[in-house]
Amino acid sequence: MPCRAGDGAASSTRSSGVQPFGTPQPPSCLSMAGKLRHDGGARGVQDPMGCSGLGEAPPQPPPELPSPPSPLPQGGGLREGGQDPGLAATQRASGVGEEGKEVGLWKWDPMRQQRSPTNVPLWQHLARRAARSSLLVGSPTDGPRQPQSVPTMALAKLQKVLISDSLDPCCRDILQAGGIQVLEKPGLSKEELLVEIADCDGLIVRSATKVTAEVLEAAERLQVVGRAGTGVDNVDVEAATRKGVLVMNTPAGNSLSAAELTCGMILCLARQIPQAAASMKEGKWDRKKYMGMELNGKTLGVLGLGRIGREVATRMQAFGMKTIGYDPIITPETSATFGVEQLPLEQIWPRCDFITVHTPLLPSTTGLLNDSTFAKCRRGVQVVNCARGGIVDEGALLRALQSGQCGGAALDVFTQEPPKDRELVNHPNVICCPHLGASTREAQSRCGKEIAMQMVDMATGRGLAGVVNGQALSKAFAPQTKPWIALAKALGSVLRAAAKQAQGSLQLCTLGTPLKDAGSFLAPAVVSGMLAGGRQKEVTLVNALLLAQEAGLKVTASHSDVAPEPHGSSGLLQVSLQGTPLRAVGTVQGSTPLLLELGGATFKQPAPLAGHVLVYRAKASEPSTLPTLAGLLGKAGVQLQSYHSSGAVAGEQWSVAGLSAPLPELAELKPRVTEAFQLHL
Repeated sequence: MPCRAGDGAASSTRSSGVQPFGTPQPPSCLSMAGKLRHDGGARGVQDPMGCSGLGEAPPQPPPELPSPPSPLPQGGGLREGGQDPGLAATQRASGVGEEGKEVGLWKWDPMRQQRSPTNVPLWQHLARRAARSSLLVGSPTDGPRQPQSVPTMALAKLQKVLISDSLDPCCRDILQAGGIQVLEKPGLSKEELLVEIADCDGLIVRSATKVTAEVLEAAERLQVVGRAGTGVDNVDVEAATRKGVLVMNTPAGNSLSAAELTCGMILCLARQIPQAAASMKEGKWDRKKYMGMELNGKTLGVLGLGRIGREVATRMQAFGMKTIGYDPIITPETSATFGVEQLPLEQIWPRCDFITVHTPLLPSTTGLLNDSTFAKCRRGVQVVNCARGGIVDEGALLRALQSGQCGGAALDVFTQEPPKDRELVNHPNVICCPHLGASTREAQSRCGKEIAMQMVDMATGRGLAGVVNGQALSKAFAPQTKPWIALAKALGSVLRAAAKQAQGSLQLCTLGTPLKDAGSFLAPAVVSGMLAGGRQKEVTLVNALLLAQEAGLKVTASHSDVAPEPHGSSGLLQVSLQGTPLRAVGTVQGSTPLLLELGGATFKQPAPLAGHVLVYRAKASEPSTLPTLAGLLGKAGVQLQSYHSSGAVAGEQWSVAGLSAPLPELAELKPRVTEAFQLHL
């Protein structure tokens, strides 16, 4: 089988390191020379995704059946596939139940038209069924039965959400309609926020609230921070990631409003409309003083071609402007479709009559327009910043205005808001607004509605959108991949329990074309299973790879398009820990994660990995293991829902037992096995 631990990758295998979510950046961002990032947010990721909490709902009961007598110890009865079998239900589900034939520990009595107990001792029945290798198999020709339920995945259980900035009332209404308690307290001081956030599961902010590491540390229950808008520079994303807190934004909510304001700013610069209006209010009639320029034929440089940048470009083209721009993520072919010619930054500066910036504030974008770049610009260039304060160096801008190198500036944002230094604001060639980019009724309604719907969808498992610090999650919770996430986490848990360590090199290999791009989200899922219950704080798909790096667990992923039959159409996931002989191999059938191989031993029938599971390794010749297990089940009142065993390797075999509840202790079993452990998957 390909991708074995220690084997070199086959020629058809592509290997790649899995990078941790250590220093996440806002999605869809530009960078200068590979670092400038644009404001696009999570570009259109609107997949109909479910969300996580990798559990499985209990099977639905079959039709009502007469209650049989109870000759067994309380709770020790064996149920076919985890359900009490009746004649019709059992015949449909497992192909057994003909007259007089055994069904579990019961048989059908045709005279009384009811079930009656057999005289088969429980341990003999277990042994007999173990020989057939699967309690989920009704007849030798039947395949494994599929549980009737589909795993329910909710990434977070949101009971209480704090809205700490002013938002449209629809945000509160949607959250409450989704069963979430809402606490609206805009304008909180830092100290008040630290108190209020302590018992909240979610936080929704605009730009006023600063979600710092201190705030995140005080929020013991916090699971998600929602930014009703695009930029997340007021959120410490790295600190949120470390704590496993999901950060999401609404990248499309205020795009049109911000774009329209930018266009208005360009028009105002060209015709000095605000200055002329102020002059009129002072009783003046200065027609000659406010000589403007036409936009037709002028060149507009757009730095950042995300949603807002491209909307600005297409609108200004209607005025006859030539639009050029820069964005290392958007291809020149793509930008050409909306009329923007892409050029290197060094070629943009001297060609522009107007420059507008549409990037988030990052270390790489801070001071993007500075003394050096202003010196390269055409004299009299007009500058617009409706993105974030600090992208344009305010000191350099003032110097350029004073020298005439910059002919005018339109600013909606400032490094300090409100600005205390008024020299730039008071310059006669500067047009200012108090951060009005998203201040339209439509934008506020959209942003409030979108962030509330995103949170409700996440909590109910209907979708996941606008993710900032765990972009892999966008694919991870698509309906078809939910069971693979559950499998990956389960394999990680099995490997950790069997290897008794979570350090070293964790190797993950996906096989089969359906899993071609699955490594990005299966790797954090495997790690979350490996690290669960360890010293680390709660491990989630958001922070798993970051915590793995800190725990000394190196994660590598590889892929091969070829999977051995009969798994070619579904795919396989292999996980191994370097330095140990253990390797876990699994697949998904329907909605059920299945264990195929453990430690080189192949299971005769795939073992489901869901619910409470007992895993043990024992000598294949040991006859007393099953009777001992049966005794433990009877004493504890625990039902055995499934049982699977592997082939023998070096005289030993693995067994996986699905239980209705965990056994309180394994002391009686341990002398008869090499190792044993219980998991809740």
